[in-house]
Amino acid sequence: MEMNIQTPFERIKDRPFLITGPCSAETEEQVLKVAQTMSDLQIPVDLFRAGIWKPRTRPNNFEGIGYEGLQWLKKVKEQYGYKVTTEVANANHVFEALKASIDVLWLGARTTVNPFSVQDVADALRGVDIPVFIKNPINPDLKLWMGAIERIYNAGITKIGVVHRGFSKHGHSIYRNVPLWQIPIEMRREFPDLFMICDSSHICGTREYLYEVSQTALDLNYDGLMLESHIDPDNAWSDAKQQVTPFDLKEKILSRLVMRDPGSDDQEFKANIEDLRTRIDSIDKELITMLANRMKISEEIGRYKSQNNIAILQADRWNEIIDKSMHQAGPLGLSEEFIGRFLKAVHQESINHQKAVMKPIKTTESA
Repeated sequence: MEMNIQTPFERIKDRPFLITGPCSAETEEQVLKVAQTMSDLQIPVDLFRAGIWKPRTRPNNFEGIGYEGLQWLKKVKEQYGYKVTTEVANANHVFEALKASIDVLWLGARTTVNPFSVQDVADALRGVDIPVFIKNPINPDLKLWMGAIERIYNAGITKIGVVHRGFSKHGHSIYRNVPLWQIPIEMRREFPDLFMICDSSHICGTREYLYEVSQTALDLNYDGLMLESHIDPDNAWSDAKQQVTPFDLKEKILSRLVMRDPGSDDQEFKANIEDLRTRIDSIDKELITMLANRMKISEEIGRYKSQNNIAILQADRWNEIIDKSMHQAGPLGLSEEFIGRFLKAVHQESINHQKAVMKPIKTTESA
């Protein structure tokens, strides 16, 4: 589907586009104090954010102040001149946000994952000219993310951006939502000019890695960042661990960030990087050939298992491969996370090849 998506905001060369503010609007005093402190510190706020409705994983947690909070955002806009934004999850949210003159809307991960909810929001937006940001779905599904973009676009919204906030994953991780950077990279490959924001706060879940993740996003040529800031983070009503004070936002994160140029006209740079890329292309070709040869051996193993009526999955052998590879990877500078993902993909492909050559055992029915 060909789409003429427009950039919702002008790209900034010397700093990231910044969306910041508290995770949730809790009280009028809290919201205005955050805005005032940011103004006093001269933080370059491009969009002031605050959650009005908060979809929570479990009930009985704070689920947002509701419609009243929209008026607090309106006061931020009037008193400090910031454009304001909030999350919407259904048609009523859209109508109320528009009545309160909210400048930008965004769809959260729990909305993006449900096409019915996205369509409900899209229908409410018909005939409206407002920028809309779309967060990735909670599960790592690029097509579902793209589908949400298409639904909003089909409603007549052309100023669209995306927000990468990481993906839910079972098991241990240092992140609240693992980044899986390759998925937003693939999104950029599909839509090269798409305005892309990194929600470092929701990826990290804690303050510890906010700078690191934010810098990684800028290194990958993201347009901006979404970082949550609260006047008293430790006592925030939602997501306390991932919020920072406006002062820490400025001094510990924003002031340390390095912007990268998307390219260079320097001829020496071009020659050197082209040489390195050629070497990578050569190695990639070898890797693909080696993987193809590996799969041929897997097919031989599949035929042998078939002849002897042996199950495809051999758990002990799989564990042996994992343990041996992890032991080898560390000294070579390869992360366990990468090797784990790589081996699982290779193992699944190997299973697929073995299944293709396995023949069912013929049985004779008794008379």
